[in-house]
Amino acid sequence: MICLEIKILESRGPVLRFLVEGTNPAFANSLRRIMIAEIPTLAIEWIDVHDNNSGLFDEFLSHRMGLIPLRFDPKKFNLPGECSCKGKGCPLCQVVFVIDKKGPGLVTAGDMNSSDKSVKPMAPNIPIVELLEWQKIKLEAVARLGIGKDHARHHAANASYQYYPVISVKGSKADLQKAVKACPKGVLSVKGGKLVLDDSARCDLCRSCMEGIEGIEVTGDESRIIFSVESVSGLEPEHIVASAAGVLQEKAEEFRKKLDKI
Repeated sequence: MICLEIKILESRGPVLRFLVEGTNPAFANSLRRIMIAEIPTLAIEWIDVHDNNSGLFDEFLSHRMGLIPLRFDPKKFNLPGECSCKGKGCPLCQVVFVIDKKGPGLVTAGDMNSSDKSVKPMAPNIPIVELLEWQKIKLEAVARLGIGKDHARHHAANASYQYYPVISVKGSKADLQKAVKACPKGVLSVKGGKLVLDDSARCDLCRSCMEGIEGIEVTGDESRIIFSVESVSGLEPEHIVASAAGVLQEKAEEFRKKLDKI
């Protein structure tokens, strides 16, 4: 059994950075792909336009509204294919938004009236369309759960990873202060006569500190990986990471069962 050690480096709103030790690139990339494309999110799937004489065609309105991130409780909703209504549409698998507004004025995500008060846009000031004095829109929009690999509107997060930077100094002639000045991110310093990395998460292994300076080597440790996760949906990044780990475990168990049948 593989034992992983996890350390939180930064947790700030939709952004989460953490260090995983005792892992490998294959595991890291699998987790990254799942966080992006296999975590269910709620997004507007289609709209029924009753009236629209704004400057945008119905298709543009649908596209814009489909990209508005929605805040919701993931425990409250089911994927349409797994719902008891068998995908026909019910309060357990979909939410209906209504917009009925006349100009002049800007129509924003805050004008979307939800059939479920617990579901709402993450930011009410997201613009949808500008209405002139004689213009208006009236429509119904249906939001459902889905995953990113089926449609981009359901992407849960932007996720990336990098190897943990390791800096080594060979010999006593290395110009440490020159290496500190050469770092574009300003994450190096000299403490106690040693070259120290102050912020490992900000170092992107650009190796600028090695250029023209002998005795300094920068490498990436593939067994220690730094993840950067930024939620672009209504889900918290901690939930996205935990759910991705659960999905990966289910895939591994399914793979093991199929191997047992061979």
